Amino acid sequence: MVREWGRIGCLGFGGPPAHISLLRETCVERHRWIGAREFEDALAACNLLPGPASTQLAIFCGWRVGGWRGALGGGAAFIVPGLVAIVALAALFLASDPPDWVAGAGAGAGAAVAAVAVQAGAALLPASWSRARAGGRGRWVAYLVAGGVAAAVVGPWVVLVLLACGLAEVAIRARIATALGGPWLLAAAASTGGLGALTWVAFKVGALSYGGGFVIVPLMQHDAVDAYRWMSADQFLNAVALGQVTPGPVTHTVAAVGYAAAGVGGALVAAAVAFAPSFGFVLLGARRFDVLRANPHVRAFLEGAGPAAIGAILGSAIPLAGALSEPWQAAVLAAAAVLLLVLRAGVVVVLVAAGVLGAVIGVAGGPLP
Repeated sequence: MVREWGRIGCLGFGGPPAHISLLRETCVERHRWIGAREFEDALAACNLLPGPASTQLAIFCGWRVGGWRGALGGGAAFIVPGLVAIVALAALFLASDPPDWVAGAGAGAGAAVAAVAVQAGAALLPASWSRARAGGRGRWVAYLVAGGVAAAVVGPWVVLVLLACGLAEVAIRARIATALGGPWLLAAAASTGGLGALTWVAFKVGALSYGGGFVIVPLMQHDAVDAYRWMSADQFLNAVALGQVTPGPVTHTVAAVGYAAAGVGGALVAAAVAFAPSFGFVLLGARRFDVLRANPHVRAFLEGAGPAAIGAILGSAIPLAGALSEPWQAAVLAAAAVLLLVLRAGVVVVLVAAGVLGAVIGVAGGPLP
């Protein structure tokens, strides 16, 4: 089982759709460890949890096959290959004085990231809209806009907007007054630095990000670039691009941020903190996934936080595009948008092509950020 999960961790380019397909092919079709209905129910339950859904599904499948040992072993085998790759690439691309071809490749791939964010958010819109109740579609639009504005304007506070939208929907459904708790914790964490700050950023990524994938970008960008100055805006774009082109979960991006903050040790701490909630959710709650799916309050919360998360993904494209500094990067962004949104090209292919173009510009002596 560990060998199979490690294979998926090495070959899982393309984000959650690729991971889910590989897990289903392995667990349901080839080895028949899990029934098709149980697999679909587990996927639905993981989508109700905060954090990376495909990672949680890999951990659940490991638990289903081998108990808690399977959850830990399978989850680690799924996560580690991409983690090793992104730490190695972070050491290359985030160096203080990288070669021109490396700097150009990072600038090229980073220029396409805003288009990837729009593509990721747009892909989630139809299903989320169809799930919205007929009488609640006005609120759906409001939550979507709130998330988008928060990601574009308030940076690290976007997590409170996601929580507020979820709790607002619960309150509306239950017709009760709801108060949002916990802002003091975020304020306290934001006033500290060093390992404590890195731990808090990673915790937000792993435990408070509803929607997974690109919703972690606005959660990290303000903290990593503006608040703690662990990396420049261009380096952050590089980190996001690295999280997309390496196999395994996109949450690996937090390891690149951790590397910029405190080297290899920071990368490992950030990854451990970010992925720990996923292991905890599954190990503590896997037997209750059916109850979770049926709970009306949980579903109401997700119907509020979900659209806000999609809005945050779309809104993150604004500061990502604003971080570009060279005219040729704007041209790369426009080309990436056409390839992703009109021609439906693959994310990894587009990012690699943008990186190659940037490397050529760097070697040719073109202007670099």
